[in-house]
Amino acid sequence: MVAAVMLLSTAINAQIKNSKTEKVKVYGNCGMCETKIEKAGNIKKIANVDWNKDTQMATLTYDAKKTNQDEILKRIALVGYDSDKFLAPDDVYNNLHGCCQYERVAKVPIKEVTTTAVTETNNHDSHANHSDMPQMTSQKENQLKAVFDNYFLLKDALITSDGTKTALASKELLAAVNNVKMDKLEMEVHMVWMKVVNLIKEDAEHIADTKDIKHQRDHFTSLSKDIYTLIKVSKYETAVYYQFCPMYNDGKGANWLSKENAVKNPYYGSMMLSCGKTVEIIK
Repeated sequence: MVAAVMLLSTAINAQIKNSKTEKVKVYGNCGMCETKIEKAGNIKKIANVDWNKDTQMATLTYDAKKTNQDEILKRIALVGYDSDKFLAPDDVYNNLHGCCQYERVAKVPIKEVTTTAVTETNNHDSHANHSDMPQMTSQKENQLKAVFDNYFLLKDALITSDGTKTALASKELLAAVNNVKMDKLEMEVHMVWMKVVNLIKEDAEHIADTKDIKHQRDHFTSLSKDIYTLIKVSKYETAVYYQFCPMYNDGKGANWLSKENAVKNPYYGSMMLSCGKTVEIIK
């Protein structure tokens, strides 16, 4: 049994580049807990979690260049399981199956970690005034600004119907997505980010890997849906216009996001540049 575990550990380390291994306490009770904890913490070729229900210790093996212990533990907390760093939201813990509701120990909730960090940063300068607080909050909310900015540049490239330009813009979007520090996101934003990030990456990769403008536009439709979901909860520095083209996809239609109300259709470019309308203004 020990030999099998050692072989499995070696195999995991071989799959994960720049691997770092740490043991941390994660609270839970049973096999059902084990399944949920490991599923929440695992990311293929980036992070692996092995949790022992008898010791309540989790072995984290991860690519130190792509993630860190805090990000893994926060994902685990968001499905209901406390660690010594992050406390699961009460409503998520309360919805766990009865056999999974372990005895809780007082710790700092995820939601308060961000608030504490902002407060400590502002208090660090004894001359700071109240006007500093909105500035810090704004910086945290802008963690995704580069993602949104590069999405808009991608949209503009599609308007030109230039597949090469569009592919380059999508590579920049993908880089911005990979640079997001999840542990800096607010709780509500983080939960949405975890739902859409892999879908956004998949579409961005498809768009970046081809110069076929039709294929790029097909993936832009689903990319826009996920960016819309994300921008609704995290907001942008200015008003964003959610626009709709009724003609695309054999009359089924497709949406996109723009920083301007004037319609410039990324699905048809100069062929039908003004086809569409604004259906929502996100402020």
